[in-house]
Amino acid sequence: MPDPGVPSNLPASIESLQASLADQGYIAERNLATVIYLSLRMGRPLFLEGEAGVGKTEVAKVLSALLDAPLIRLQCYEGLDIHQAVYDWNYTRQMLHIRLTEAQGGTANEAELFGPEFLLRRPLLEAIDSDSQIAPILLIDEIDRSDAAFEAYLLEVLSDFQITIPEIGTIRARQQPHVVITSNRTREIHDALKRRCLYHWIDYPSFDKELAIVGARVPEAAEALARQVTSIVQSLRDRSLYKRPGVAETLDWLRALVALEIELVDPSVLQDTMGALLKTEEDVAALRGEAAVELLEQAKVHG
Repeated sequence: MPDPGVPSNLPASIESLQASLADQGYIAERNLATVIYLSLRMGRPLFLEGEAGVGKTEVAKVLSALLDAPLIRLQCYEGLDIHQAVYDWNYTRQMLHIRLTEAQGGTANEAELFGPEFLLRRPLLEAIDSDSQIAPILLIDEIDRSDAAFEAYLLEVLSDFQITIPEIGTIRARQQPHVVITSNRTREIHDALKRRCLYHWIDYPSFDKELAIVGARVPEAAEALARQVTSIVQSLRDRSLYKRPGVAETLDWLRALVALEIELVDPSVLQDTMGALLKTEEDVAALRGEAAVELLEQAKVHG
């Protein structure tokens, strides 16, 4: 197993990492900054779980920018297998090579056709065999969308940071990538995988934290509008919605209001722009008419 190595440009303390994350526009409480710091120092994968839109994926993106490291992303989905996640063969190029060789009077052999020249490197292999001077950030996003078979394969990869390709051999990591795994918890992930990681649950933010995030990510928004939008979203999360809005939706909605040059939200504006905040017909319908007025009144509590 390769030495994980501590990034040379890792901030010297948890406090300085927290400040550096804020400089990148990511507001993190001390407990989240602590687990990120330990993950980087210890070379342990970071497992982030929470509702959609609370900023899990953004952690990997911010770390990539902060450490000036390549970001390699594997987006998980149902049916994901080794050919999409690890490697595949460039069959088109193989066929062209066969035809060219035959046209020249030769015969292509198997060793030529299944060599590195014809290998398609998918995200896991790309991260393991990276030739970057700085260890890459490997983002394994929404692992709960994949199935148990892929989860088991991933467990093996993260144990030894090596990949075996029958036609070529075993490829070992030149330097261990920094791994960030996210889950929306649509299904439980096996304990064996979690044991190899440092775990953190990212919850919906408090009013003050979300307001700070809004200020950092959409600084062009007027303060009064930012406070009102944050208040409305906070109130929405207390309702029985099919899908509660995450921080990502808060930012999308605020940017939409800024684009429309709206200074404060009233019931008509709320209903007209709900498509930037709510993502189901049932939730949008629940905020029509008097419900919109009521929501605005409730939101004042947070403001």
